[in-house]
Amino acid sequence: MLRETIPAFDLVGMAVTLVGVVVVILEREELSGEVAVPKKLKSYGVLSGLIAAAGQGGGLVLAKKGIELYPELTLNPLSATLMRMILGALVLWIVLLIAGRWSELRMAIRNRRGMSETAAAAILGPFLGVTLSMVAVTYTQAGVAQTLLSLMPVMIIPVVWLLYKQKTSWRGILGAVTAIIGVAIIFLI
Repeated sequence: MLRETIPAFDLVGMAVTLVGVVVVILEREELSGEVAVPKKLKSYGVLSGLIAAAGQGGGLVLAKKGIELYPELTLNPLSATLMRMILGALVLWIVLLIAGRWSELRMAIRNRRGMSETAAAAILGPFLGVTLSMVAVTYTQAGVAQTLLSLMPVMIIPVVWLLYKQKTSWRGILGAVTAIIGVAIIFLI
């Protein structure tokens, strides 16, 4: 769809990175100090994660296609983010309207602490995160950008250590190191 050719070393780096991410994700709860999750619930979570990954990857490809719609004009990544945010907000408001959840929304808006934390999360995640993902996909191949965006399970390890005091097993650390090696292959070779 995008007619991009990814160099062989980038493909190797992407594969190594994704193997590392998978190792981190598949770390067993009993080794990491997490509360065990029932198998059925875990299967539902994995399925939901796969659907989300397909949606994120497809969305990134479509966003890049939109950014490069005209060869003589490349859309600014901030403008692309604004367009995604407007459409996302519109869909959210329509869903709220159809679901009849206006009273809950009004009650939530009155919660000052909840609204300030939600605003901070919206600035860091949907705004800053999506803007940076649009910058990434503007200046590199979509596959490479998506591989780098898949590093969240690795990046969250220090946060889990600091905030939740959860340990990471040697397997989780090995997966994180493997993912970082994959990223190094992409950028250094």
